[in-house]
Amino acid sequence: MRVLAAMSGGVDSAVAAAMAVDAGHEVTGVHMALSRSPGTLRTGSRGCCTVEDAFDARRVCDLLEIPYYVWDFSNEFAEDVVADFLAEYAAGRTPNPCLRCNENIKFAALLDRAIALGFDAVATGHHVRLRDGVLHRSVDAAKDQSYVLAVLTADQLAHSMFPLGEMTKQQVRADAARRGFAVAAKPDSYDICFIPEGDTHGYLVDKLGARQGSVVDALTGEVLGEHDGFFAYTVGQRKGLHLGRPAPDGRPRYVLGIEPVSGTVIVGPASGLDVTVITADRVVFSGGESPAFPLRTVAQLRAHGGTVRASADLVDECVRLTLDAPIRGVAPGQTVVLYDPGDRFVIGAGTIIRAG
Repeated sequence: MRVLAAMSGGVDSAVAAAMAVDAGHEVTGVHMALSRSPGTLRTGSRGCCTVEDAFDARRVCDLLEIPYYVWDFSNEFAEDVVADFLAEYAAGRTPNPCLRCNENIKFAALLDRAIALGFDAVATGHHVRLRDGVLHRSVDAAKDQSYVLAVLTADQLAHSMFPLGEMTKQQVRADAARRGFAVAAKPDSYDICFIPEGDTHGYLVDKLGARQGSVVDALTGEVLGEHDGFFAYTVGQRKGLHLGRPAPDGRPRYVLGIEPVSGTVIVGPASGLDVTVITADRVVFSGGESPAFPLRTVAQLRAHGGTVRASADLVDECVRLTLDAPIRGVAPGQTVVLYDPGDRFVIGAGTIIRAG
């Protein structure tokens, strides 16, 4: 097969490309330029898509003796990922930009161009297994990325390859070292790539402007403080509230909700965070067809969060989940991924619109 290897400049994509070559495929490496003003160097684990990353990807391709290209997707990234990120926060929701990048850039814009140029598949360094068109969790539970790929359609998965699904991260680094890749010990990126400094609040204030509002006690209605932007808060947050006085019972307060129109941030006790029912729209079923509802499922609500067992039903094209046990800190805008009752493979995913 003709395979396009998406080369981020990291160790995972390097080994994935090498494994595609080992398998006998005709492989071409491509680095996606996503930033309109890429930085020159990374700072440890901070930063992504820098000039340094592009050079690292090229060095790997040189060692593998495969063609290497840089494709500019900065306009698509700005419109479909960055603009979506800002719009979601402005609406009082909590987005996941990495998930949207997979959905709209890596497995849409990149894949579409690859298919148009005659490639059969795109290979990436995601830690996930693809079996008979179904996404399964990686053997490395700590690095499993099935959550951030659960929004992909059956057609997109049919043109995707994930060579690392049967490997642990330790094995990937060892393989890279054996091959002589300089990226074998390169740190993973963990921050939002277009906010390499890690200051999400400062970035949002710069892009959206300061928007003053009140911090209000959910139980008494009392105004406890002021803020310069509700987008600096997310449901479940405890630290950084800067309240003038403690709660009457002396217990910590948490963000329970955000009202974007008035700019009000509502805070209250931890018990106010308990969620047992979740509704999600923009539903995607990895297999292409809706399974038979109602069904039992294991739900995951964050990329690195825990899971909870639940019953799911499909109501007016939305998934409605009733959780077996309350879970805290669920915010509209987040993605919920449904796994089979054995927590092995993806059934589907949706964007949370209500949680209560």
